[in-house]
This record gives sequence, structure tokens and C-alpha cells, in this order.
Amino acid sequence: MHQFLKRDDVMTGGRRPGVLAPDTTGLNFYRADPALADLLRIHLPDALFRHLVPHLDRLGELAGGYLDECARLADRHGPVLHQRDRFGRDVQWIEYHPAYRELERAAFGEFGIHAMSIRKGILGWPSKYPVTAKHAFTFLFNQAEFGLGCPINVTDGCAKLLSSFGSDALKARYLDGLTQTDMRKLTQGGQFMTEKEGGSDVGTLTTMAVPEGDHWRLHGEKWFCSNADAKVVMLLARPEGAEPGTRGVGLFLMPRFLDDGTQNHYRIVRLKDKLGTRSMASGEIKLEGAIAYAVGRLDRGFVQMAEMVNSSRLSNGVKSTALMRRAWHDAITVARNRVVFGKPIVDLPLGRRQLLKILLPTEQALSMSFLTADALDRAEGGSQDAAALLRILTPTLKFRATRDARKVCGDALEMRGGIGYVEEFATSRLLRDAHLGSIWEGTGNIVALDALKRAVGRHGAESALAADLHARLDDSAAVPQIWRDQLHRLIDRAIGFAREVASRADNEAESRRATSLLYHTASAVSLTWESARIHAMRGDARRLLLAKLVVDHRLTSSDPFRLAESEADDAVAALLLGERSATMDEVGELISAA
Repeated sequence: MHQFLKRDDVMTGGRRPGVLAPDTTGLNFYRADPALADLLRIHLPDALFRHLVPHLDRLGELAGGYLDECARLADRHGPVLHQRDRFGRDVQWIEYHPAYRELERAAFGEFGIHAMSIRKGILGWPSKYPVTAKHAFTFLFNQAEFGLGCPINVTDGCAKLLSSFGSDALKARYLDGLTQTDMRKLTQGGQFMTEKEGGSDVGTLTTMAVPEGDHWRLHGEKWFCSNADAKVVMLLARPEGAEPGTRGVGLFLMPRFLDDGTQNHYRIVRLKDKLGTRSMASGEIKLEGAIAYAVGRLDRGFVQMAEMVNSSRLSNGVKSTALMRRAWHDAITVARNRVVFGKPIVDLPLGRRQLLKILLPTEQALSMSFLTADALDRAEGGSQDAAALLRILTPTLKFRATRDARKVCGDALEMRGGIGYVEEFATSRLLRDAHLGSIWEGTGNIVALDALKRAVGRHGAESALAADLHARLDDSAAVPQIWRDQLHRLIDRAIGFAREVASRADNEAESRRATSLLYHTASAVSLTWESARIHAMRGDARRLLLAKLVVDHRLTSSDPFRLAESEADDAVAALLLGERSATMDEVGELISAA
């Protein structure tokens, strides 16, 4: 990559003598995250894990330095829409800062994140990567740059839709470009869904498709189109004469350029002035007879697009987890290096408590991301149980992780103090970007209803979740029995409450709370299951302490007027914020004492 950026304040490992509150510049985000390596060892075959390590290490180094600076510049110097070329011709084009192009070269070119689970041979691996492996790269890259995460994801999604439902002719024409890592041959994808008439209510869309020979002509407007100048776009439209509602909606592929090299018949009316993800172009699109091609059955367009949406929701959860991890890196770097009132912040009781409030939801989201990605891998392998599990895990992860990211990034900004509010540091950008996750691919209300009313009420997917969680506890014999018994009971209560909420329409207002309880219960079990395996690998049971915190602070009612057991809290904080391992016996004693 072109090293056109050079900062004079580059540090090593987040530390620099004389700096009162250093940032993470120079920190390798992979090496600074032993939990990521642990979970990859658990979920991936050993040969694949060992193959990935040098590439993850390389991305971790770039994300903590060069790519982070690119992201800062790309956020500061956003895309600009031009209506004409320099010869006065009506040819629209979007100008991007060179830093954004560097981010593209890393994501699409060097690492091929968009193509990892579709194309063989990426980074020298002979097969396609499981989703679990791909999202390790998503996780690291988005700690530096969140805006480009959308084009990466929708390019991946377009390729999946085309591969699954497209005709042989369409595949031959477009699939290779969508999965290319050669930047000269790459065709990025887009997903144009939202209309002014309805966002999540897709059945109300008004975009019309009129047949014309071997293609269709599209007329209408798309209101919020990210990666606005994508070369290949997947979108929904209603074929002329089709029935109302989602059953009358078809899926179409719309190229940006026609065979003669001219632009297709649609205009980017303007770019959105967004709170976050400012590096990436989101626009309003007016379709003026744009040429498009039907993908799959016309009466199954919404169902087909839903596959891309579910994949995007998983990616959304992973990317929000990445923001939280980056926020954690920043907060702990400040806390360990800034001295106030004669002590580092990390040694002050209230500072430690706030750090745990940043750490806990971050680790919950990391565990739930891996749990969901693993379910997707197994579902794509043909497991019906995993498919049902995925049906409930995806909206549950998307609902809670994206919501927690807003709080975590805000708390990290506060840990830095006043200068955390200044755009020269990453924390303000993290906070702006964090608000995206809980809005795109369905707002919190929509996703909670998807988890409760559809996954539970319509599909009975909670049974698969209960079976999976109980099995994970049964497979964690190294963990104290008293703890496993408590979690077994919490699983039954969370599942029972979800069923109760889903069973009656007048309980709909409890959907968010029920989804959160499913999330917290599943994360506590997942952290416990992971702890048993990590302890067997390297003698560390600290993830079990995180599970304890989830139960104590998310699933158990407490008296707000009762003082906490400071001695026990100090012991937990010392183990989680320190840099040594904790044995299962140590953690077991803390659990038994509680």
C-alpha cells in the first residue's frame, strides 16, 4: 500500500513517555486481544487457525496504525458528488479522498474480506473460509474503519445472492467481479432497499419494474442507498401488475454501467450528510427506466433478499463489537497510563468499575458473534438445528450488541475526558459510528419483534436455542456444578419468558426486554463454555468471571440501596483488569462465595 501518510506522533504499543493520556496509535489490535485468538482456536480447525495468524497479525498492526490514520482522514474528508465530468458531459461521479482508496485496497485487495466465504484461494488458503474466520478480519478491520464495513458487507451479500439465485448467464457476467481481489477487476456491490414510503415496512415499496425483452426497466426512488456508486446493485421492485405486499416484490440486479460503457438510467440525486460513517457515500437514487435483471423467482424476491439482510445483521453485530473493542483498547490505554491523584486510573476503585462496564458488554458481544457465526457455518453445512438456532441468534445479536456499542463508546470517550470529545482522537468518531448499528438493517424495535414474534412465535426457534445452551453447559464439566445448575435454571426462565411474550399480541411492548434476556443468558452460557475450553488450553478461567458478572448485573435483581461486596468486587476487577491468568479454582471460590 502507498505510505502517503506520515504522522509525527506515532507511538509503540499505545505508550509514549511524557504523554498524559496516550492513544492506541501503534498498538497491534490482534496481539492486544488474546480473547480473539482463544475463540478462534476454539471454533476453527488447527491448520486453518495457524494459517490465519500471520494475516491477522498483519491486519492487527495496520488497523492500529496506518489504516486508523487513513480512517481519520477519510472521515474528515468525506465523498463529494460531481454531476458532470471535466468536459461538461452529464456523467455523475463521486470523488473520494485518497485515504479512503487506501482503505479499499486493504479490505478488498490485500485481505479480500468481501470474498473470503465465496471465493477459493484468498490469502493462499485453498478453500473458502468459514464465516467464523472471515469475521475475525471484519472484527479487526472495523476497529480502524467502520464506514467501509458496509461496502465490504454488501459486496459479499450481492455475490451470495447472485450465487444462490442468479441465472447462469448473470453469474458468468457479474460474479467474478464481485469476488475479485485485483482492484482493477473488482466491481463493488450495493444494496438499495429503503424508500420514503417505508423503511422496515418493505411491503409498501413503490418502485415499479416493467418488462422489456430480456431485461426490466425500473422506475421510482430509493431513499437511503449506501455505496451509492456501486457497480452492481441488488434491489427490490414490484413487477408491473404484481400483488401488493412483500409477496409481490421481486429481486433485481442493476448494473451501474451498460454494455456500451454509458451510465445506467438512474441518478444519484444527492449524498446524505450523516452523523457517522462519513467516509462512505450514502445517497438518494432516482430510477428513470434503469435497466435491471430479475434474480430468482419474482414472487420470492423479499425472501431471497432476507438472506442478505440476515447476513448483514450478523456483520452488523460483529462490526459493533469491533467498535466496542476499539473503545476498550482506548479506555484501558488511558487508564493504565494516565496518573490522577497520585495513581493510575486503573488502580482507582471507581475507574476500575467503569472499565468493567466497558469490558463486559464487549466480551459478551464477542462471544455472541462467534456463537452466531458458528451457527451460520453449521447451517450452511446442512444442519437444520443450526438453521433454527441462527434464526433466533441473528436478530438477538443485532439488537443488543448494536445498542450496547453506543453506551460503551460513550463511556470510553468519558474515560479519556475532555479531549476524548475532540475529533483528533478516535473516541468521538467511534461514538458517531456506533449509532449506525442499531438503525441499519432494522431498528431496535423491528429486530426485537423479529426475534420474539417471528423467531419464537412463528418458527419456535427458541427450542433450538434452549437445546444448544443446555448442551454447552453439559459439555463444560470443568466448571463448578453449582454454577452450571444456576445457568440451567436461567435458560429455562429466559426461554419461558420469551414464549410468554410471543404468545400474546398485548405483550408486544416487552419484546425488547425479552430479547435482552435471551442475549444475556446465551452470552453467560457461551462465556462459561468458552472458559472451560480456554482453561484446558492454557489454564485461564477469566471468561467465567465475565459470565458471573453477566448473571449478577444483567439477570439477577438487586437492591439499589445495598452496598456492593467491595472485597469480592475488587478480587474480580483485579483478575479481569490484570494481566495474569486465573485458575478454575480461584474463579470457583469467588462463585461459591457469592
